[in-house]
Amino acid sequence: EKPDMSKFLVEDIRNFSIIAHVDHGKSTLADRLLELTGTIDKTKNNKQVLDKLQVERERGITVKAQTASLFYSFQGKQYLLNLIDTPGHVDFSYEVSRSLSACQGVLLVVDANEGIQAQTVANFFLAFEAQLTVIPVINKIDLKNADPDMVEKQIEKVFDIPSDECIKISAKLGTNVESVLQAVIERIPPPKVHRKNPLRALVFDSTFDQYRGVIANVALFDGVVSKGDKIVSAHNQKTYEVNEVGVLNPNEKSTHKLLGFLGLLHMEVFNQRLEQEYNAAVILTTPTVPYKAVLSSAKLIKEYRQKEITIINPAQFPDKPKVTEYLEPIVLGTIITPDEYTGKIMMLCQARRAVQQNMMFIDQSRVMLKYLFPLNEIVVDFYDSLKSLSSGYASFDYEDAGYQTAELVKMDILLNGNIVEELVTIVHKDKAHTVGKTICERLKDTLPRQLFEIAIQAAIGSKIVARETVKPYRKNVLAKCYGGDITRKMKLLKRQAEGKKRMRKIGNIEVPKDAFIKVLKTQTNK
Repeated sequence: EKPDMSKFLVEDIRNFSIIAHVDHGKSTLADRLLELTGTIDKTKNNKQVLDKLQVERERGITVKAQTASLFYSFQGKQYLLNLIDTPGHVDFSYEVSRSLSACQGVLLVVDANEGIQAQTVANFFLAFEAQLTVIPVINKIDLKNADPDMVEKQIEKVFDIPSDECIKISAKLGTNVESVLQAVIERIPPPKVHRKNPLRALVFDSTFDQYRGVIANVALFDGVVSKGDKIVSAHNQKTYEVNEVGVLNPNEKSTHKLLGFLGLLHMEVFNQRLEQEYNAAVILTTPTVPYKAVLSSAKLIKEYRQKEITIINPAQFPDKPKVTEYLEPIVLGTIITPDEYTGKIMMLCQARRAVQQNMMFIDQSRVMLKYLFPLNEIVVDFYDSLKSLSSGYASFDYEDAGYQTAELVKMDILLNGNIVEELVTIVHKDKAHTVGKTICERLKDTLPRQLFEIAIQAAIGSKIVARETVKPYRKNVLAKCYGGDITRKMKLLKRQAEGKKRMRKIGNIEVPKDAFIKVLKTQTNK
């Protein structure tokens, strides 16, 4: 049966997101809300129902915001509650910001055992800046070491939200979850929509179906859209025909009317989705960030038609004589950690060229640190290193903080004199030798041995800053020589060396695809 959306008055509609740090129970809470509203049957198999992607099921994390429309009766009235479950990992924070643009309120879920983490703080300020209603929900009160009273005090101190506004629940057991739905209705305002006005809608997500075309998730602000309507994109002024309209309940249900990588996890997930969903072969390259260069060469200024250019591809990095100064992007990072790990984490941050901005104790045992980081120092493996140093207890989030002047150089990685384009990278001059040496060492451990020698080199211009060698497989050509003249043995060894030299000139080195991720993942924290 097609639900009749026209019977829902605007004041009976609520649009909200669930936001939290990773693994604080967002998807579990979403499962309970779906069960309470009768959207799905209550079974033991209801685990991360909205996580529909194979990669989400395999890794146990949400990587893409998912939407569901819930129908809920409260005080004799039926309400339409549009829920968006969002990712919690820092690599997918853009999914959160897009989702919030379609909402009027959020459920801020905090683990009663772990308390406020970095992504909790980041997501709160995303909602706060968007002027959304924030409902704090303290989850996992059933855990043995849970301390919801301590978390209440943290929320009041960090976010200035009165403790009596917090809702204490156990999403796993379903304890007090119904009060969350009631708070959504009572505290979150309805959308400001005028149905008599011309259609105005925001596309906050989309997918592509090879049989049906583009499926857009939209938030309606004005008007009505029906099957067969012609709609116009405000961005490119193109006209489209609406073939079908509906809601996600949580699966698609028709009605008559109504996105570079941000980190290693993001890169791996994206790679996995392309292979699983589209059977596509993927080429991985070293993650880079958008640098800027202020040009001094009149010829280049004329070519680019501007004095300051943005460099995304390291291959386009201009040489120093042609540039007045280089600029690198910086971010303001927030780290929340138990105080016993503070010293180690400060050393890690200093090694990544970070400048401390602030340090604050949020309770008796946990510290919030704020640092200015060069973006290229954290984009690859900083999060993994932080987790390793803190035994998994520290959390991290960052936001854009502009650009700063830096001494930058382009470093090429060569295999037998040939540049590996995928590993060309831009590094700070002071760290060039360390980074080059590390990459060469990791490649030596990763590349399969060949019948010829492989020379791995890191170069800045014509200067070699690091080198490693992969020794070849070697046949024992002296096995058939039992005694005899030494000149006979030297002759055989010389002939073998000449053959290896010829083979090195014509032999092709194939770098395995997974070698790129291994090289990036295992860089040291020097």
